[in-house]
Amino acid sequence: MNNGIGEGRTRKDHREWANQLYAAYATGRDLRKLVAIIGEEALTEIDRKYLKFAERFEKEMIGQGLSDRSIDQTLDLGWDLLSLLPVKELKRINKDHIHQYYHGETMEKMYGKGGI
Repeated sequence: MNNGIGEGRTRKDHREWANQLYAAYATGRDLRKLVAIIGEEALTEIDRKYLKFAERFEKEMIGQGLSDRSIDQTLDLGWDLLSLLPVKELKRINKDHIHQYYHGETMEKMYGKGGI
């Protein structure tokens, strides 16, 4: 994948997008282990969002089966998944890309009335 990412190959958000997806998925997997010990009721609202993210990531990205998606469709799907999380959790993606692709919260809620 690393050789296929970059200027003239994919969108500018691709590297950050991939890093953020993998980090969020790792968090979701870690939380699954925690749930086995303490139960889901002990989790925070954000923890539950990470669990939902991990479930959908596995189903829609990893377990895509024989679906034939373009790179742009795959990037858009990843943004759909990242939009399940609060914007403050997207620490690996610059604000320009968040502003362009993220749709989980309204811009006012994300940045306040003054915008970015």
